[in-house]
Amino acid sequence: MDAAARISPEEALRPRRLRRRKPLRFTPWLPGAAWSDVLDVRPQGGRLRAVRRIALALALTALCIPVQALLLLLPGRGRIVFPRLYWAGMCRAIGLKVRVVGRPAAEARPVLYLANHSSWLDILVLGGVLEACFVAKTEVGTWPLVSTVARLGRTVFVSRNRRRTGTEAEQMRARLAAGDSLILFPEGTSSDGTRVLPFRSSFLAVADAARQVQPVSLVYDRLGGLPACRRDRPLFAWYGDMDIATHLWRLARRSGARATVLLHEPVDPRAFPDRKALTTAVAEVVAEGAAALRQNRAVAPLRPTPPVAGRPAPAGLVAEAAQ
Repeated sequence: MDAAARISPEEALRPRRLRRRKPLRFTPWLPGAAWSDVLDVRPQGGRLRAVRRIALALALTALCIPVQALLLLLPGRGRIVFPRLYWAGMCRAIGLKVRVVGRPAAEARPVLYLANHSSWLDILVLGGVLEACFVAKTEVGTWPLVSTVARLGRTVFVSRNRRRTGTEAEQMRARLAAGDSLILFPEGTSSDGTRVLPFRSSFLAVADAARQVQPVSLVYDRLGGLPACRRDRPLFAWYGDMDIATHLWRLARRSGARATVLLHEPVDPRAFPDRKALTTAVAEVVAEGAAALRQNRAVAPLRPTPPVAGRPAPAGLVAEAAQ
């Protein structure tokens, strides 16, 4: 008896596509989340844009590395000014526009800039706006290519080992005493971009060595030319086990990205009774400015104020020390 004779009248009346005994199984033509994002069927413009931007960024880095290496051997401010031009060029290369509200502190140097931290993109954005060196964790000094760029940018590396805290603080004090301004991320780690994590007061142990402290709020507030919302934050934020290569690829495929830097009013750190009071005031200003930027409200620089006697400090803004 052939197969057609075994089909019941009810089965024969059903469309052929519904007679299948086993469900269809589809296998991705190239498995893996990262590869499917790169090679999946998508508009060609996004991929070509990303390739062009990444190639331009790598070419710019290759050209600037020997220039900065030479400037480090020469006297003058070239070693300070040129990195700012490089970081600004990197932002343009990857298609990230930068808007600045307020002015960097310039009346008295050195300055300790304190900013919120959500992504490795913060380095590009702040480096292109401020003439200062970064304070980064020791692990950055082991990353390929990134470590070379960081060292040429005269980055100060710090660890989370409490036994080395004193030595690293002295290195930072020496840099400030030499007239170099520093950019510090008091949160101690990057966030998902939807909030500002508590500031660690131990990171401000060197604030008294600076003539001014300036809070900075940084938010990525535009994507595709439109206001960025909560679902867009992971495209900019870099945290957890994300890798830079995939993160850069996904960002480089998009257009109309913008970051806004809100430079608050600088203050004299000696106007505060202790570093915890300074940390609280700075954290409050940075968090308030970042919240206004995320909500796409009009912003203006704020000024940290010393605590008022009898008024409790805002909860959740300060952490005692790095664990």
